[in-house]
Amino acid sequence: MHTPITPREHLLYIYNNTLNAVNGRKTVAAYLRQYPYTTPFALIAIGKAATQMTAGAFDVSHISHALLITKYGHLDKSLVQGYPITCLEAAHPVPDASSLAAGQALLYFIKNLPPNYPVLFLISGGASALVEVLAPGISLADLQQVNRWLLASGLDIHAINQIRKSLSAIKGGRLASYLQGHRVLNLLISDVPGDNLQAIGSGLLTSDEFTNIKQHIIARPATARQAACEVAKVYNHDTLIVGDAAQAGRTLAQQLCAAKSGIYIWSSETTVHLPEKPGQGGRCQHLALAAACEWAGRDDVFLLAAGTDGNDGPGEVAGALIDGGTLARGKGLEAQRCLERADAGRFLAASGDLIYTGPTGTNVMDVLIGLKA
Repeated sequence: MHTPITPREHLLYIYNNTLNAVNGRKTVAAYLRQYPYTTPFALIAIGKAATQMTAGAFDVSHISHALLITKYGHLDKSLVQGYPITCLEAAHPVPDASSLAAGQALLYFIKNLPPNYPVLFLISGGASALVEVLAPGISLADLQQVNRWLLASGLDIHAINQIRKSLSAIKGGRLASYLQGHRVLNLLISDVPGDNLQAIGSGLLTSDEFTNIKQHIIARPATARQAACEVAKVYNHDTLIVGDAAQAGRTLAQQLCAAKSGIYIWSSETTVHLPEKPGQGGRCQHLALAAACEWAGRDDVFLLAAGTDGNDGPGEVAGALIDGGTLARGKGLEAQRCLERADAGRFLAASGDLIYTGPTGTNVMDVLIGLKA
């Protein structure tokens, strides 16, 4: 990327560097170079970053056979072409029949492993929806209804995952019981507050009962923020931005107005309580538009709010980059009305402030990068 010359380009430059630092291919390969396997092993990768993570493993290791499960649209076959691998795509964020098929494929793959064979798991965000085996008495319709309610509820990810686990035969560490006798290493990219192993992928392998499973986080939100500090003078905030997205956006906007000149970065996991018929956009767009409402007419403040996985809500939008001119560029739309309808994406599309990256090969929550000129 060329040297940034405007504040908006500067924020995009920092954002791209944070994504590169936590890229699944890069981080998996780095770990396996430092701690190599001495024998062939089987590989199971689940999540939005599964393709990149799998490519990183194949870059440096001898893998006998592999199973890859990722979100529709996130499978880059060119990265794994020619390898002994089965690739599946499944639904996210609401699981469907493809998620159940992926769950059965996962159990079949494990069942057919040679006795005592080593297994490498690669888990990233999205795994909770992408692969599922239903608990007894739970139907697919039940699962989908609960997940739709959870997505609209405004609950945080820990509360959501507690409910998900109650519907599942593999979440909450239950998958570990299928791997008895196998030496398992689980490498994870954290997309949850506190890097809680029980919450990443709803804790598929996190069980106190099985000592054959070792787990290690290879990329986390703090890694992304640190990367930003290495390419610019950045004030790195350890405090996670949580709670209602609109309120968080207004608060950050006010703080940036009062701050001294500089670049500020936060990790974020906010929520949006959706109306019955929500419009376009996700939590980053919602937060960004709320911030823009505080800045109308200013020329000294800028905010990038985006998912590190390249997705912010339904659709292909990663997030938004707003400034004091956003409201004026909204072409007659009412920003407050769009916020009430959870329709920030429509406003930000009109103002030209949306960010598109495509699948990024990682997922370490959302990132917020502010600039006070």
